[in-house]
Amino acid sequence: MLPDCLSADSEQRCRRLLAEATARLRCRPAAAAVLVPLCSVSGVPALLYTLRSSRLSGKHRGDVSFPGGKCDPTDQDVIETALRETREELGLVVPEEHVWGTLRPVHDPQKAAVVPVLAGVGPLDLQSLKPNPDEVDEVFALPLTHLLQAENQGYTHFCKGGRFSYTLPVFLHGPHRVWGLTAVITEFTLQLLAPDAYRPRLASSQQLRDAGPRAK
Repeated sequence: MLPDCLSADSEQRCRRLLAEATARLRCRPAAAAVLVPLCSVSGVPALLYTLRSSRLSGKHRGDVSFPGGKCDPTDQDVIETALRETREELGLVVPEEHVWGTLRPVHDPQKAAVVPVLAGVGPLDLQSLKPNPDEVDEVFALPLTHLLQAENQGYTHFCKGGRFSYTLPVFLHGPHRVWGLTAVITEFTLQLLAPDAYRPRLASSQQLRDAGPRAK
């Protein structure tokens, strides 16, 4: 049974679990940060995703991602980066007090740290968002119930030099496939929000943790 992830009790539990890591990560430099927006769409708890613009440069154009980007030297910390990027990409202003904390960092292919910042953004009307067309092609939400269903979960084995290298999760059957680092962050989020309801299909969570820093 899915717990009430948007309840005050759930928020306080998550804040307690994330407090130590949040304090530590706010004092460390990072390459980038993303916001993981926990929202309610028509009363249904969901995570908010973006589809990166196909006009962007780089190999990740057209991929599903959370709003976020590179840390600016003027940003106070990774939380400010995530909130600023969300405002710039979606026109969504999230007050800092709505931030629950930071999840475990993931690493891009260059080993640069990307810090996920979890925030409760409350009820959302997706039509009210104003995505920046230079950065975002589409905004969509996936209900937690969808993400937690086994038939919507999978995994991908990656090879390097003709040999098995690592395994990453993938979430299927939504409007777009959620994979790569965004799927890893989604996995971390579900493990935090619904530890009794989420059963990853990977061979082990340790395998995911070991593979994450080498994710593409």
